[in-house]
Amino acid sequence: MSAKLFEFLLSGLRSGIRGRSLQVVFALGVLTIAAAYLSGSFSPRQPRTVALDIGFSGLRFSLVLLNLLWVQELVAREIDRKTIYFSLAYPTSRGSFLVGRIAAVLGLSCVAAIILGLLLLLAVILAGGGYEQDLSPSLGLPFWLTVFGLVVDAAVVAGFALCLATIATVPVLPLALGAAFAIAGKALGSALDYLAAGADGDEHLVRSVGPLLKGIRWLLPDLSRLDWRDWPLYMNQPSVENVAWSLVMAASYIGLTILVATRLFQRREFS
Repeated sequence: MSAKLFEFLLSGLRSGIRGRSLQVVFALGVLTIAAAYLSGSFSPRQPRTVALDIGFSGLRFSLVLLNLLWVQELVAREIDRKTIYFSLAYPTSRGSFLVGRIAAVLGLSCVAAIILGLLLLLAVILAGGGYEQDLSPSLGLPFWLTVFGLVVDAAVVAGFALCLATIATVPVLPLALGAAFAIAGKALGSALDYLAAGADGDEHLVRSVGPLLKGIRWLLPDLSRLDWRDWPLYMNQPSVENVAWSLVMAASYIGLTILVATRLFQRREFS
């Protein structure tokens, strides 16, 4: 790692921690986990399972939103405010700036995931009081593997937002389109499974929408493959092959988006 790239990483970490809007989103994540704890009271037989399921959903929402805000704050707004001129004045490549910034985003995301994961773990343990379920959720390796999958999920979204940030003239664009990307990527797998199962006998829907979704799957990553919550919730362990291919898909997409973002950023002219 070059000295300048490391400086961009450190400055990105400092800016990410100081941002007030990001602190608000982090607080929202904490409140979501508190809501997950309270939701356990609505299920007298499986309070911990319900709390964990809702908590995972809240954790993904928080991580995706945090990643999008960090990309917006550390890249898009620096371009919009012209403060990026100070960074580009150094004798270093624009690629070093982008790689340093996205590394800062991913580092901050990991720290946020660990903190929120520990809070969720505590909330699930306390959910339901002293009631013992017939099938309690697994809060060891399956739990943390699921959290890791959500971190990778958010990293894919951050890579897509980074591409947008390098060409956007409106700083809010990466946030808005990044959120749409996160929703579409998560829903893609369920939509494909629904059509593969026959769409409840609606053959017209299968014929009309099926080819479109099969084409989209080559452009849009199936983020549902990174959601392994069935393991800690119901002991349905995913195969090593499925986990490995999901991580390969995510790593390839992240690497591709960073490469594309770097090329676009190098060709952009600032006035």
